[in-house]
Amino acid sequence: MHADAAYANAAFIPDGSSYPARWEAAAAAFRLAHPPERLSHGPSPRQVVDLFRPTNPKGLLVFVHGGYWIEGHPDMWSHLAAGPFALGWAVAIVGYDLCPDVSIPEITAQVARAVEVAAGAVPGPIHLTGHSAGGHLVARLGCADVDLAVRDRLRRIVPISPVGDLAPLMFTSMNARLRIDAIMALTESPLRRPAPGADVTVWVGAAERPVFLAQAEALAHRWSCRLVIEPDRHHFDVIAGLERADSPLTTAVLGP
Repeated sequence: MHADAAYANAAFIPDGSSYPARWEAAAAAFRLAHPPERLSHGPSPRQVVDLFRPTNPKGLLVFVHGGYWIEGHPDMWSHLAAGPFALGWAVAIVGYDLCPDVSIPEITAQVARAVEVAAGAVPGPIHLTGHSAGGHLVARLGCADVDLAVRDRLRRIVPISPVGDLAPLMFTSMNARLRIDAIMALTESPLRRPAPGADVTVWVGAAERPVFLAQAEALAHRWSCRLVIEPDRHHFDVIAGLERADSPLTTAVLGP
């Protein structure tokens, strides 16, 4: 159970269990004010993209949610489009099938297709950000061995609290659904791949669980990229900066 405790978050965050309902309410309010276009990137109901598109967008920001590849839905995260959307960026909130129905490599491929579908609707540069497992997925998309047809448009990647090394998760109870083995841990961990050509900033909260700080620090060291440890932020509120146009996180994601 030690490995499970290391990667648990809600139990170590004050009122942690209340966050999903709060996210869903904020997301619903944002969708009411800014109804998205829902695009499909595959045959299953979860393979969708909610696209928030301003007039004459400056580019496309793609956000990929977390949930350890086993839970979550794009409807929970619409409000995180608010900051970039206010600055004139189109924002795609990506959904994907979950483990154990699919594998982590299959999820990576689905997210790549989602980026391509969104990119077909929005011209200009592409920036990627994602949280936790979503941080893993956007980091993976930066790796040259992943098939991404719009790689030439990819300019910036900000993995937030990413899982850069899958190997420790083999020793958690989640692995009954994740099905990570030694080969997958080697081939699908961004920490084990060369750095992307795009600009990368790894972002993590100073009040996160020690393993998330260690994962972020290891990935930033491996890729020789910027690491930002945001003061007073834990795993559930480290993404909150995306709700504001003037936040340091939004600036990191979009660039100066």
